[in-house]
Amino acid sequence: MRNEVGRGVTEMDAAGDTEDTVQGSKSAEGVEGSKTQRNGARSEVRADETGLSESQITESQAESQKMQAQKMQTGETALDGSARSIVVLVVVGLLVGVLSGTFGIGGGTVIVPALVWLGLSQRNAAATSTLAIVPTSISGVISYATGGHVDWLAAALLFCGMFVGGQIGSWLLSRLPELALRWIFVAFLVFVVINQVSFVPSRDHQIVMTVVTGIGLALLGVVIGTLAGLLGIGGGALAVPSLSMLFGASDLVARGTSLLAMFPNSITTSAANLKRRLAHVRTALIIGVTAAVTAPLGTWIAGAVSPRVGAIMFACYLCVLLVRSVFVAVKATRAARVARG
Repeated sequence: MRNEVGRGVTEMDAAGDTEDTVQGSKSAEGVEGSKTQRNGARSEVRADETGLSESQITESQAESQKMQAQKMQTGETALDGSARSIVVLVVVGLLVGVLSGTFGIGGGTVIVPALVWLGLSQRNAAATSTLAIVPTSISGVISYATGGHVDWLAAALLFCGMFVGGQIGSWLLSRLPELALRWIFVAFLVFVVINQVSFVPSRDHQIVMTVVTGIGLALLGVVIGTLAGLLGIGGGALAVPSLSMLFGASDLVARGTSLLAMFPNSITTSAANLKRRLAHVRTALIIGVTAAVTAPLGTWIAGAVSPRVGAIMFACYLCVLLVRSVFVAVKATRAARVARG
């Protein structure tokens, strides 16, 4: 009897413990559920906050990219006015002035790579270079004209042809294979370098103006302007040797006449670039004014050396341009092969 009573009590205690355990489990589950709901609510709040933050970041990035694109179009990239940029621009201007006065070129082959290295886009660098050539060419023309080494009529005819050729070059730019034109220009430079080494221009010859000569100068201007429009090159590297080899101009007259022909062409082109807000005016002024200071030094060097030495110096400059042109042509050829598959 006592054993039965004991067993009953034990069973009742066990049942109570079981019931307590179940209730405790349910209570724990309820607590955990509440925690889970609270965590879920917090997660939703955090997700909402994160989504809003990401949306704000996306809008900010889009605005930043838009501003950067506008800066690229207006030439406001890089060139932040730091001491490093100013020093580079001044050094480039000094070098360009000497080259311009010595060889009768604009100096774009030096200005454009330097500006691209500083951060400008290729298009903005080319537009800025063209604007910088204006004061540079003025200084060079004055220096050559003082010594009587400018053929004004020949320069006018050459400019008329260059103006027409520039329009033709712009029109043909999207219609002719650029790769073939680049290799044609390389071949032309090789021909000019060989002629500069083998041909010694006279120091006292002038251009004998006839109807045929006038037509020839205008046609030469068309060729130079067309190539300049297609390849983005300056006219001096083509005009100077052509005036000496084809029209008998002395080395000094060829250089002075080339600079004079480039002057109005640079003005008309720069006016169009400024209208499109492509040129970086402040940068162009730093380079152009600095180059204008040293251009007379280049003119003095051109007159101090003999025509033979001057021709060799110009051939060395053309060789540097040739190496750069070959590099660009090879790079374009490889890109075309990759595009063809």
